[in-house]
Amino acid sequence: MEKKMVDQAEKLRLMVKEKSTKPKRDNSAKSENPENPDKPEEKKSKTRVITISSGKGGVGKTNLAINLAIAYAQIGKKVVLFDADLGLANVNIILGIIPEFTLVNLIKNKKSMKEILIDTKFGISFIAGASGFSKIANLEDDDRERFIAEMHELSFADIIIIDTGAGISNNVLGFIAAADEAIIVTTPEPTAITDAYGTIKIVTTELVDSKIAIKLIVNRVKSVTEAKKVAQRVVSIVGQFLNTKVDYLGYVYEDPVIQNAVIKQKPFIVTDPKSKASICLKHIVSRLENIEFQEGSGVGNFLKKMMSKKG
Repeated sequence: MEKKMVDQAEKLRLMVKEKSTKPKRDNSAKSENPENPDKPEEKKSKTRVITISSGKGGVGKTNLAINLAIAYAQIGKKVVLFDADLGLANVNIILGIIPEFTLVNLIKNKKSMKEILIDTKFGISFIAGASGFSKIANLEDDDRERFIAEMHELSFADIIIIDTGAGISNNVLGFIAAADEAIIVTTPEPTAITDAYGTIKIVTTELVDSKIAIKLIVNRVKSVTEAKKVAQRVVSIVGQFLNTKVDYLGYVYEDPVIQNAVIKQKPFIVTDPKSKASICLKHIVSRLENIEFQEGSGVGNFLKKMMSKKG
């Protein structure tokens, strides 16, 4: 039984690798090089996959994921927001969207990726209802191949932002391990700081083969000083006890605009783009792009790592 699982995993990895490396024909993409007019244009940067996670619930992780996605779209990026919270998939609530189809419909072979992908009025695309994602581990080979092919439809995106569940479940760790970067969200509350450290500890000890870049956002701060103290505490402890680097991306102010936007079921960066919280998010995107930028590994690599995890 164990050998069969290993064989299936190896077969799946080879299948993903083949799909991710096989070039797509595009006769419309021609080079301007007069010496070789039939040469395709140079391939664009690969899709960058970012997970947004937290050690505990209630720190504003989902709200940040949504508004971060929109902030990216506002600078011209093609963004897909993926709701991967298996317990409380609620991105659609803040977006004010009632999805007709979810990821479950795709997994059950009822709908295609194009049919479940929702284009929002906020300039981002959205995949709803990640509950059921864990069933992928039990799919038959043919169903897995179809799922992988459908996921490759997301290769058009510059950025895929994955809102994971809170905590350190196997599902959360699976998404973190497969992504290019993991942004851990905390607040100044002692329990949130402790849980953020705990999450980073699990990631660095359990995912030893992963080259995931870990970054930190401090949410709901009252001052720059408070944010810096929290960030320095986390970065220092992680460096000292885990010998791991954590990049501090910035902070988001405690802002009444955020709660008002949630009540209206609209992202705060849309309801009040000049609010303190919105400006903070824009600075974080600027830092991600201009200071901490790294080319993503692409959807194919994300799938390969995701599928190599045992269910």
